[in-house]
Amino acid sequence: MDDVFKALADGSRRALLDRLHARNGQTLTELCDGLAMTRQAVTKHLAILEAANLVATIRHGREKLHYLNPVPIHHIGERWIKKFERGKLTALSDLKRQLEKRDE
Repeated sequence: MDDVFKALADGSRRALLDRLHARNGQTLTELCDGLAMTRQAVTKHLAILEAANLVATIRHGREKLHYLNPVPIHHIGERWIKKFERGKLTALSDLKRQLEKRDE
């Protein structure tokens, strides 16, 4: 999971993931379009994302297509975010019940 956090720590890599979320299955050329990064920089960022299992690639003829893998991000949500939300949601639910009782 450390690799995922490290990969997500960089804004350029998050931008690449956003692009794949908007349109999955892009080539390197398509991912480079409109970015203020060199092709080599995009390639390095994609390698880090692949190592973190956030991006999967498939060869389609001569093209290498890049796909977002949302599973590691989902695991972060399950492990790190939801456990902090539960307490807040429980507190809000209790508060709602108390206020409703008071209004009766």
